[in-house]
Amino acid sequence: MSHNHHHQAVDNLINVFARASHDLTVVHSKLDKEFQQLYPDNANPMKLIQRIKKLQEDVTLLKDQCLELLSAKQDLIDKAQTTLVGNCNLIQKMNVSLGESTNGEADDALADFNQIIDEWTMQVRSRAVGEIEEADKEDINKMLFSAIVHTN
Repeated sequence: MSHNHHHQAVDNLINVFARASHDLTVVHSKLDKEFQQLYPDNANPMKLIQRIKKLQEDVTLLKDQCLELLSAKQDLIDKAQTTLVGNCNLIQKMNVSLGESTNGEADDALADFNQIIDEWTMQVRSRAVGEIEEADKEDINKMLFSAIVHTN
């Protein structure tokens, strides 16, 4: 038979930690009750601290998700632009091979697309004025993210 025999000093240390844990639980409980009596439920400092920590975690998560979303948006714009430019070039080549005049509709579609992107970029830049003096198109996502985070 083997028993679990601890050294006397280890047993004493375990007892000290157990009492300390119990004392801290009692203090926590008393503080919680006191705060519930002193403060309305929404103003309890302990609950406010918990809420602040939760909000900080949520903000970090939301920032990461915003960056992912903005990256996906930029990828979509880049792919749409590449596809649109490719289609315009194909239409122009087809018109040339058919001996027809250049189709202005394809050029208009590309110009409209670029105008929408430029207007969106200017809108984001106007929101971020003062935060970022000059920005390239590559930085537009950062400006938008900055404008969203600082506005909220």
